[in-house]
Amino acid sequence: MSFTLEAPLAYKILNNYFENVSYVKGSDVSEADKAVFTALTEGPSAEAYPHLARWYAHIAAVQGLDTKEAAAAPAAAAAAVEEDEDDIDLFGSDDEEVDDEAEKLKAQRVAEYNAKKANKPKTIAKTTVTLEVKPWDDETDMAELTKSVKSIEMDGLIWGGSQLVAIGYGIKKLQINCVVEDDKVLLDDLSDKILEFEDYVQSVDVAAMQKI
Repeated sequence: MSFTLEAPLAYKILNNYFENVSYVKGSDVSEADKAVFTALTEGPSAEAYPHLARWYAHIAAVQGLDTKEAAAAPAAAAAAVEEDEDDIDLFGSDDEEVDDEAEKLKAQRVAEYNAKKANKPKTIAKTTVTLEVKPWDDETDMAELTKSVKSIEMDGLIWGGSQLVAIGYGIKKLQINCVVEDDKVLLDDLSDKILEFEDYVQSVDVAAMQKI
């Protein structure tokens, strides 16, 4: 379906429309822009219709369309335009073919955006944690204590390096690092699992934490 838009009424309405938007539909050039461009019987005057003229030149450039000769600026008819323009909707449902094509393009862009958003990898929040595990006394087998702690497996938990640090009277504590995914591992749960090795472990403390 084709249609024509003749000056000055249509041009005045289009000029007002393009004062605040860049395209006929949506945020990018579409077939709706091409349809309106083609429907203009003559090029818009930059003096009389600056916003329409800007849009017209832009669409011609990006679509590779031939521009028509600009019409002379109208000397009158402004009052008639102001009176009637509020009652006319150039982008309503009169041209169903243009509307349908624009809606299809809009739906396609929404689908492409949603697909791109769904495929975008989600940032996983992680924290580096240093735990201090204290034994009951100097007779506690620290090798077995360390082995027991590192035997704990949880989704989102990765054990790191460890060392024994003297705390006095021949007693050493286990200082061990780990990386946890914040959404999967609660430090309280991890501490409870370590405390289950009650033959070796007296207490568990968080010595340091740092977001990655």
